[in-house]
Amino acid sequence: MMARMSWSEIAGFVAGALSVWLYARQNVWAWPTGIANSAFWLVLFWDTGLYLDASLQVVYIVLGAAGWYWWLRGGRRVGRAELPVSRTRPVEAGILAAVGVAATGVLWWLMVRVDDAAPLPDAATTVISLIAQYMLTRKLLGSWYLWIAVDVAYVALYTYKELYLTAALQPLFIVMCVIGLRGWRASLRAAEAPLTAEPVAVHP
Repeated sequence: MMARMSWSEIAGFVAGALSVWLYARQNVWAWPTGIANSAFWLVLFWDTGLYLDASLQVVYIVLGAAGWYWWLRGGRRVGRAELPVSRTRPVEAGILAAVGVAATGVLWWLMVRVDDAAPLPDAATTVISLIAQYMLTRKLLGSWYLWIAVDVAYVALYTYKELYLTAALQPLFIVMCVIGLRGWRASLRAAEAPLTAEPVAVHP
């Protein structure tokens, strides 16, 4: 079991770093790589008895398949073009915040019931991660802010759970999230800029 766990953690480390790098570059191959990352971590977390974290990977795999499709065919132009980067609308942000608070409360209560070692951190990071992943599938710029916040929390959480390699991956994720945020912000600004410049008068 130890060898299997070791290999799943190493494979998850590599696939996770690669997927975040591809997300930052808006490369659609981030999704199959991310699905592989979730599959490796599902094995890792299941073997170490972290069943909530393992179950979360199943949701990530489903969201990964949806994100793969949306990034390729989620645009609003004719023919369902590639999905562009966009901002979270106020109404959508409010709904996601309300869902996040409610889901964290429910999951916190459940984790207390099953004697989870860190019920509130487990509940909060799980819910925020799911919301961030959903936002990533829709190419919403704000997803990077959530990922940075949750990766900071995961450094402490995974260290506490003695998953040191996985914990060590989080600072790398944070750096890559900052790079992704900057790149996506530049892409959004370019898309929001006037499509045509003001005509220049030509004098004979």
